[in-house]
Amino acid sequence: MPSVDLVREAERQLTVCNACRYCEGYCAVFPAMEQRRTFVPQDIIYLANLCFECRACYYACPYTPPHEYAVNLPEVLSAVRVETYADYTGPRLLSRLFQGNGLFIGLTVGLLIALVFGSVLLVQGSDVLFEANSAEGAFFDVVPYYAMVLPALLLSGFFLVSFAFGAVRFWREMAASPLQLIDLKSFLKASKDAFGLEYMRGGGQGCNYPDEHFSHTRRWFHQLVLYGFLLDLASTTVAAVYHNLLDRDAPYPYLSLPVVLGTAGGVMIVIGICGMFWLKSKQDPAPAHRPMLAIDVAFLWILLATSLSGLLLLVLRETALMGTLLTVHLGIVAAFFLTLPFGKFAHVIYRYAALVKYQIEQETAVYRP
Repeated sequence: MPSVDLVREAERQLTVCNACRYCEGYCAVFPAMEQRRTFVPQDIIYLANLCFECRACYYACPYTPPHEYAVNLPEVLSAVRVETYADYTGPRLLSRLFQGNGLFIGLTVGLLIALVFGSVLLVQGSDVLFEANSAEGAFFDVVPYYAMVLPALLLSGFFLVSFAFGAVRFWREMAASPLQLIDLKSFLKASKDAFGLEYMRGGGQGCNYPDEHFSHTRRWFHQLVLYGFLLDLASTTVAAVYHNLLDRDAPYPYLSLPVVLGTAGGVMIVIGICGMFWLKSKQDPAPAHRPMLAIDVAFLWILLATSLSGLLLLVLRETALMGTLLTVHLGIVAAFFLTLPFGKFAHVIYRYAALVKYQIEQETAVYRP
């Protein structure tokens, strides 16, 4: 749970907002808030994870600092989300170590690259690592298939289990009954809002980001990253089908489906992340929460490194650099999977669960005393 002081401050600001209600049409936070007269910690966590930080309420509010009420809802809800990510996703030791700690994440990336590179050099030898090899199955000549797949499965299982436990705990504390999860209508509506980034539209005009002016730019860059990530996931899935069912080994031809999907996804991610960095460099710092900004930046850097190293490997895969680039890419991917549950990616789980709860509440129109 968030600290007592943070809960009290969030409750104070939400009480002011609930009395004013000037922003009631801006996003899902306000209709959900208006169904409550008081706010327990679970309500505050739920409302915080409904917030997409579009900042429309901040720029419309007459009570922002230096007003004595000092309402800054985007900042205080961001602070609650930081605590949500740390508290709900385990192991908590790793959560505290990795969360927004760019230096520790960078050291982890370097260590895993060195581990992969050193292992390949020791076991396979320098000839395999540094020679040009463009034949089918060249990647597996450098790193054998099972040496590549088994660690990936273990790391994937690790972050999936971490997210599953966090999601179950979050839902159990936020929802009235686990049976609410079978509400298909609410589930589908929440999915539409999540994948369409509905609450970055600002009622059609876009977010107030990076400043008070309305813009769709943030939503567009987020969608590039989201759908680029899904294309890369599709590329990996198709490559697994090629290898296991069609007996075709990587690297695949440039115009093959796995390469086309992966290249498109990687380029979309790079453009989207560069755009996000550009927006962050111009953002108004007043409604921002610095620890959340650190979490954002750390996640974007490691995702950018993953995409760039994959694209560089694609371009130079027929040269003598292929082996080195493959080990670098695999080391970065391993670090990405290891840190995934403890960074900004966690918002996918908790924000999605909050959206499902919101749709259920809107359907049942349950009001809290």
